[in-house]
Amino acid sequence: MVHVLSSRILLRPTDPERSRAFYGQALGLAVYREFGTGPERGTVYFLGGGFLEVSGRSEEPPAPGLRLWLQVADVAAAREELAARGVEVLREPVREPWGLVEMWISDPDGVRIVLVEVPEDHPLRHRPGI
Repeated sequence: MVHVLSSRILLRPTDPERSRAFYGQALGLAVYREFGTGPERGTVYFLGGGFLEVSGRSEEPPAPGLRLWLQVADVAAAREELAARGVEVLREPVREPWGLVEMWISDPDGVRIVLVEVPEDHPLRHRPGI
């Protein structure tokens, strides 16, 4: 069995500065660490229980099937904050048939990002026996 100590998503954007501005300023992700120098330097952001590393450069946008799932406490509040920072909302917050409230945005390379709120009455919050 592989004992994983830490993990992160590695993102190689087509325009590193634009992507750092999106994740660091528009999305407001906190920086875990930075390394290297120049426009292709690395920045690692906190993603709740994981990390997102934006480093290097790619000639092609990331794989079209790549998605980021970000849980937030309040999707409506996140929507207002992101809209105020100029982030385009691709799909407004909706309570899905499975009970989660989801809203979709994308990064500058078109990576789709879902912001998810787990409502108080959702089974994910239910802890049997407690």
